Amino acid sequence: MRRGFTLIEMLIVIAIIGILAGIIIVGLGSRRGAARDAKRIADLRSTQQALELYYQVNDAYPDVSTWGALQTALIGAGVGVRSISLDPLNDTDFYYRYGVDSGGLPSLQSYVLGARLEDTNHRALNDDVDGTVYSIDCADPIYCVSF
Repeated sequence: MRRGFTLIEMLIVIAIIGILAGIIIVGLGSRRGAARDAKRIADLRSTQQALELYYQVNDAYPDVSTWGALQTALIGAGVGVRSISLDPLNDTDFYYRYGVDSGGLPSLQSYVLGARLEDTNHRALNDDVDGTVYSIDCADPIYCVSF
């Protein structure tokens, strides 16, 4: 009497496990995008809090127009900010613009933050700012918050 599995039995088991793993991985693909979108929204909220700390010290929001310059301004302001997040995939940028008054002059009393979401039907897009705000196109799938 021999014990063990035949080569055919082992190949069948490996093939079944491979098929099940493939189905699971494909099924989780959309969940990963949703998780990245949730991180983008949370990152914008934490950046918004950092901007409020900056405002408390300087009575104005940073006079910069890129995300990298915003990061430098917030870290260098001495308000306890050590970093602000980048996009989880590093393939799109976050957006920051300070306000402009009715005469077209900088108004450092308001700003808009934005990020491109992967899910064009994300529920957060229902409650965000839409249209063009301070030269940022906040049309969906760009999620924007402003103050």
